[in-house]
Amino acid sequence: MNLGETIKEENSVTSQDRAKAMIFTRRHLDEGLKSEYLTVEDSLTLWKALRNKYNHQKTAILPRVCYEWTHQRIQDFKAVAEYNFTMFRISSQMKLCGETITEEDMLEKTFSNFYASNVLLQQQYRE
Repeated sequence: MNLGETIKEENSVTSQDRAKAMIFTRRHLDEGLKSEYLTVEDSLTLWKALRNKYNHQKTAILPRVCYEWTHQRIQDFKAVAEYNFTMFRISSQMKLCGETITEEDMLEKTFSNFYASNVLLQQQYRE
């Protein structure tokens, strides 16, 4: 809808676009949030208030996800599919927090989880 400018500082959008942005934003808010921010009339102010309220993923989610990443072992899963699902969930949550996990990191994590009796298999996969 080309209303992204309405939530930027020192924008030069028309009052009509501001009104459209507020209507669009309010339509997509949860009912509890609608009543909480009922008096806010500017889309930029509403955007800042919501960002301040919910922009804490890094402090809330990142420590838990890092712990899960560190302590995830393939032996703890019944199937490889479950391990992969958890690996990609953790990776997605880390990306949400601004951290990146590459495919190489995921492969290295998987290889480092092999049982000691499978060292030869681990080396073959690495190669």
